Amino acid sequence: MDAQGRGRAEHIDPADQWVLNPTTGEYELQLSTPAAQSPVPGPRRTASAARRAATAPRGRKAAPGRPAPDTPDRDVPPPRRRRGAPAEPPPGRRGRRPEKKKAKKAQKALLWTGGVMAFVVLATAGAAYLYIEHLNGNIASSPDDGASTGGFSKDKAINILLIGTDKRTGKGNESYGDSGSAGHADTTILLHVSKDRSNATALSIPRDLIVDIPDCPTTQEDGSQKVIAGSQGVRFNTSLGQDGRTPSCTMRTVTELTGIKPDNFMVADFNAVKTLTTAVGGVEVCLAKDINDKDSKLNLKKGKHVVEGETALAFVRTRHSVGTGGDLSRINLQQQFLSALMRKLKSNDTLTSPSKMVKLAEAGTEALTVDSQLDSIGKLKDLGLELGKLNVKNLAFVTVPVVDNPAETVKATVVPDPQKAPQVFRSIQQDVSFTAVKQKKKKEAAAVAARLKGEKADPSEVRVRILNGGAEAGSAQSTLAWLQTEQGVTKSENSGNAPEELSRTTIEYAPEQAAEARRLADIMGLSGSAMKEGESVTNSQGMPAITLTLGKDFKGAGIPLTGPAKAPDVAKSTADKVKCAE
Repeated sequence: MDAQGRGRAEHIDPADQWVLNPTTGEYELQLSTPAAQSPVPGPRRTASAARRAATAPRGRKAAPGRPAPDTPDRDVPPPRRRRGAPAEPPPGRRGRRPEKKKAKKAQKALLWTGGVMAFVVLATAGAAYLYIEHLNGNIASSPDDGASTGGFSKDKAINILLIGTDKRTGKGNESYGDSGSAGHADTTILLHVSKDRSNATALSIPRDLIVDIPDCPTTQEDGSQKVIAGSQGVRFNTSLGQDGRTPSCTMRTVTELTGIKPDNFMVADFNAVKTLTTAVGGVEVCLAKDINDKDSKLNLKKGKHVVEGETALAFVRTRHSVGTGGDLSRINLQQQFLSALMRKLKSNDTLTSPSKMVKLAEAGTEALTVDSQLDSIGKLKDLGLELGKLNVKNLAFVTVPVVDNPAETVKATVVPDPQKAPQVFRSIQQDVSFTAVKQKKKKEAAAVAARLKGEKADPSEVRVRILNGGAEAGSAQSTLAWLQTEQGVTKSENSGNAPEELSRTTIEYAPEQAAEARRLADIMGLSGSAMKEGESVTNSQGMPAITLTLGKDFKGAGIPLTGPAKAPDVAKSTADKVKCAE
């Protein structure tokens, strides 16, 4: 935005002239003259432009690249004043609203601006309505190449892949190591937000984790398609940049590793850290010891510091001077930094400052590249609204559990811990929180678990209709055969496809069929959350039956689908607490 010269009073920052309109919930430019206000910043009109606007017919469109002419002003009577209320101050001498009231309204209007880093764009969307078209022009996007779910949904859990690339682009970044780097997946976080928005998990994926990268259909610069061959047993960070791989390939690699298909991705480079921390006035970090790292250029004493710009970038890049000196130790620094940034974004100091919100909008939309399913301010705003419902104390930072690569004599890479990593992935897949949930949530969980308790009917008494509601073709028939021949559920039938696809497998039953439903849930390996009490239905023979609908999560006949009751005990931190780096 270029606000210079538009309605600017002498010695006043243009951004400080934005005032919250309590009627619309939007910030508007408060001019020092009686001219009409505009919620969208723009260049100052010259006298000749004003004359043209006054004589232009209504509805006329502007020429490409030029602002549309204003409609002629009408005489508007002054607003009515309540009896006994003080008179409106003259133009140029308007008083400020009471600070407490203004903060409350601003917080309500910008409630959904919580996010971090790329959680940041979610926050920057809070300022987006100030000048939507301008910000839309800032957004860079990259094709998802069919690797995503097609975009997040408001009524489902959300999975956003955040990628920090080490590409040395932008002013001042050429001195950070390899200036010719293609930009690999240097820092990667899978952000999972629960379906009910009560909690979230930020899963850090180490760059030196050994993974299998699948074949990646990739859109080339000329619009053509090319399949980039996969690689077996390579570092995760080569899923981006190497051999022309794009963020969509990193997305496919994450799905291959975790079993979780991201809805969208966001990519940030070095400049994102510098510009976003400067926009919010710095974030507070903490060190448990003095650090002077010549490689990252971080030189700070023990204790708390507010960092921004170059110092903030140095902080998140430091690894040789903390922990064991490797990438895993640096991840802890990055998680601390993101926690601090989120707290700053959610603070009144940021939410009630038009100046900071404007700077965040500019910095966020210019610094980040998003996928083609998330390439407008409107879409970012909707995503921000969902993430803004989250309380920071229920955002857990977790790292993929790893062990040293057994194939190496000199340990330089890691592999997923064969016991703990699958538990972490399964917990995220099943929307299990890594943080303490509210008492209400605990009671709800207990009620769900109680559905499995009680009498269970004999398998021969279970009469069930099997529907395919999103599982692979043939799943209903294979499940029917398995139930009849191996589990003794002889009163079962394949009833074809369900009316709609379901994300999770369910069992629907009438109250008097609870014992049959419990037995089938036990056989199928389903949790109480899969059991849905409803009205009685009949099978093809007109007999009362329960309904088993195989959802997208169905893995095959005989493979249990029971989700973990709680998340595994792994090292984690939450965004509401400060942990000093050692």
